[in-house]
Amino acid sequence: MSKIWQPKNYKNSNLFKFELFLKSDFKKVFKNYSEMHDWSILKPDEFWLAISKFFQIEFDKTYTNVLIEKKPFYKSIWFNNAKVSYTRHLLKYAKKGKTALIYKNEQDNYLEISWNSLLEKTKKIRDELLQSNVKKGDVVVGYLLNHPDSIASFIAVNSIGAIWSCCSPDFGVESIANRFSQLNPKILLAHKNYFYGGKYFSQNEKISKLENKLKSLEKTILFSSDLNSWNFNSEYWIDFELKPVDFNHPIWVLFSSGTTGKPKAITHGTGGVLIEQYKSLSLHNNISIDDKFFWNTTTGWMMWNYSLGAILCGAILCLYDGSPSFPDIGVQWRFAKDAEINHFGNGSALFIASMKKNIKDVNYNDLSFLKTIGATGSPLSEDAFLWLQDKLPETQIISLSGGTDVCSAFIGGCPMAPVYSGYLQCKMLGAAIEAWDENGNSVLDQTGELVITKPLPSMPIYFWNDTNYEKYHDSYFKKNEGVWTHGDWIHIDPLKGIIIKGRSDATLNRNGIRIGTSEIYSALDQINEIEDSLIIDLNIENSSKLILFISSISDVNSQIKKRIKNTLKTQCSPRHIPNLIFGVKEIPYTISGKKMEIPFKKIMAGKKIEDTISKGAMKNPDCLNEFIEIKNQYLKSPDQ
Repeated sequence: MSKIWQPKNYKNSNLFKFELFLKSDFKKVFKNYSEMHDWSILKPDEFWLAISKFFQIEFDKTYTNVLIEKKPFYKSIWFNNAKVSYTRHLLKYAKKGKTALIYKNEQDNYLEISWNSLLEKTKKIRDELLQSNVKKGDVVVGYLLNHPDSIASFIAVNSIGAIWSCCSPDFGVESIANRFSQLNPKILLAHKNYFYGGKYFSQNEKISKLENKLKSLEKTILFSSDLNSWNFNSEYWIDFELKPVDFNHPIWVLFSSGTTGKPKAITHGTGGVLIEQYKSLSLHNNISIDDKFFWNTTTGWMMWNYSLGAILCGAILCLYDGSPSFPDIGVQWRFAKDAEINHFGNGSALFIASMKKNIKDVNYNDLSFLKTIGATGSPLSEDAFLWLQDKLPETQIISLSGGTDVCSAFIGGCPMAPVYSGYLQCKMLGAAIEAWDENGNSVLDQTGELVITKPLPSMPIYFWNDTNYEKYHDSYFKKNEGVWTHGDWIHIDPLKGIIIKGRSDATLNRNGIRIGTSEIYSALDQINEIEDSLIIDLNIENSSKLILFISSISDVNSQIKKRIKNTLKTQCSPRHIPNLIFGVKEIPYTISGKKMEIPFKKIMAGKKIEDTISKGAMKNPDCLNEFIEIKNQYLKSPDQ
C-alpha cells in the first residue's frame, strides 16, 4: 500500500491555524500531529476548552467545568451549567443575498437558495409550530426528503428548543412507527409525494397510517416535494429570537437498530454535537467559509445531521434529492461539476461502482475544484483509492469511520499528513481509539477490536426511555467493562494509518446504514411459509451484500423470494432487501437457543470452523454442512 497524496499547502489548513492558536493562547507546541493527538486525549478538559475558544462558541450561560469525568464514563458531564444555541451558530455566516443551499433533484431542477429564502421558509414553519404550542423539550418528527424543506424545518424546530428526529420516505410505516412511537412526538412534518428512480410516489396513505399509529400526535404539517411554496426572490430577513438550552439538552434522536427489540433511540446533546462538528468538519475535513459541501445521504442517516455542521463552518450545503444511480451513477458527479463542489462525500459503494463502470460522460479533469473526496459506509478498497487519486491527483481522499452512535467520525482525515492507499489517515483529535486483542491488551500492527477508552462530547447523553442506562451499557460497555466497544475490527499501523476490517458484531452494514436483524426477522415472521431465518452481511467483491438463509415448509422458489422482497420493502425499507436468498433445512442455534449470527458470518467470510465455533456448543451441528456447501458454491468471500 503506497503513499498516494502529500499535502502541499498544509499551512493554509484549518488544522495548522489551530496549531498556531494553541501555541499563542495555550503555550502548547507539538512536533507532529501524533503529539497533538496524544495531548488531546491525555488532557481532554484542556483540549475541548481550546476547541471552544478557537471556534468562538457563544455560551448564553457560562460553564463551571469543561469535563466532570465519571465511571462508567458515559455518565461524564461536559460543560456543566452552560447554555448554548445550535441555531445561533448555524446562522453565524448567514447574510442577505448570500447562497445558503444548492439543491438538485431527479427532474434536473437545479436551484441556488439564498439565506433570505431559507429564513422566510423557516419562519413560516416556526410560526406554525409556535401556534401549535410547541415548546422547548417537545419532540417534532419528520418523514422527509433530503430537501430544502427539511433544512428549514430543522432550523425552525431547533430555534424553539424542541427535539428533532427524522426518517426518510423509503422506510415503511411499521419501521417508522417502531421508531417514532418511542418518542411520543407532538408534531409530524412530512412530504406528501416524491420522485425516486424515475417513478412518482404518493405518501398520503402511508402518512395516514402513521398518524393512526402515533397516538401522541397533535398535528401533521405537509409539504409538497416541489418548491412552489418557496419565494426565491425574497428580500425578507429575520433575526430569530433563539431559545438557548442546556449544553446537554437533547438536540435530536437518531435510531440505530440492534439485533433484538425495537431500534435504539440514541439521544445526542446540543453542545456535544456543536463542538464535535466544529472540530471534525473544520479541522479534519478542512471546510472553510464559502466552500461548497456535499454528502450523499437521506434524512434517516446520521450523515444528514453531520452535514449540517458544514453550515456551522460557513460553507454552502449542497443537497441531492433522488436515487444516486438514476439515470446512472454519474448523476452526482455531474452535480459536483455543475455546482463546483469542493467537498464531495459519498458511500464507498459509489466510488467502487464508478471505478468499475468508468462513466463515459464524466470528465474528471473538470473537477479540479474538489479539495476532498469523503468516503464512508464501508471500507474503501485500495483499488478505489488508487483509481480516485489517478482521476483527481490534487484531491485529498478522506475515508471516515464513526457512526450514528456519536453522530460523527472518530477516525478520518488529516490535512497535514500523507494519504496511503487503503488506509484511514488518523485517529481524530479527542478520540482515544485503540485496537484490543481478546485479552484486552492494546495492539499495533495486528487486527483487534475497536475500543474508545475515554468519553467524547458527542457520545449519546442517553437512550430515550432508558432511565437506568441499561440499554446504553449493554450496547457499548457490556463486552469490555469500562470502555466503549464499537463493534468493528481495526488494524492500526503507526506510520500509515488505520484499516477498518469490518463489523465484529451481528449488526448489518448496508453501505453505511446500520440495520438491526430483529426488524428483518419480525417482517419475515409474517410470511407463513417461512419457519425460521438467519441474515448476515458479507463484503463480496468490494461491496456489502445481505445474505438471507431461510428454512421453509415449501420450496424456496422465485415466488417466495418475491414475497420476501416485497414484505421487507413495505414493512422496513428497500435497504433491508437481501441480495441473495438461500433455502436451508435448519437455522444454526446454540444449545442455549441463541441464533448463531456472528459465528456463521465469520464462517461464510472464510474463517475455519474449528477456529470459530465448537460443535459441542451447537444445538444442531449437522446443519453446518449445508451452509459450507452454499459458501463454496455461491459465495466468493474476501479471504478466498
